[in-house]
Amino acid sequence: MRLNQLADNPGAHKTRMRVGRGIGSGKGKTGGRGVKGQKSRTGVRIKGFEGGQMPIHRRLPKRGFVNIHARKLNEVNLGRVQAAIDAGALATGAPVTVDVLVAAGVLSKKKGGVRLLGGGEIKTKVSFEVWGASKSAKEAVEKLGGAVKVLAPPRPEPAPRKTYEVKAEPEAKKEDKPKQAKPKEAKKPADQAQKGGAGEKAN
Repeated sequence: MRLNQLADNPGAHKTRMRVGRGIGSGKGKTGGRGVKGQKSRTGVRIKGFEGGQMPIHRRLPKRGFVNIHARKLNEVNLGRVQAAIDAGALATGAPVTVDVLVAAGVLSKKKGGVRLLGGGEIKTKVSFEVWGASKSAKEAVEKLGGAVKVLAPPRPEPAPRKTYEVKAEPEAKKEDKPKQAKPKEAKKPADQAQKGGAGEKAN
């Protein structure tokens, strides 16, 4: 074997396609860039540009929420812990913490803590000190006589809702019935009064 005999495996290196070398080459004229225009030039980044109007990624409403302050936790199933115990990597005498799991090779990083999940089956009495635990995992550990200590602070209870008493409206006072007005006597027309007066004088 000599240095001038070193070479890659067949097919490991692909020769570069030479474009723009005549129509007969199959990649002449526009060189595989399509027609002449803005997109055939170098350094063009159009992406979401829509000619100046509001692009669709800004017209559509944004939904959801990402909590940037959320704690990133390692999720560990009970079956993974039991496998480490069977392999002799975990000791059951001391409480299992995130440091113990990292030292045993169950986890690669501490992150913000451990959340214990109920996947798999645990057969050994073990005590845990974790940031959080699911209901099924806690029940499975306590069934064997172990304990799960949750390090996360308890969630504050929601404030009780204010109740407002609806006051009954006072009964309306019975108003006295309005007095009925006496009907006024109809006035005689002026012409009849004059005629009646003339006849009385004639008599």
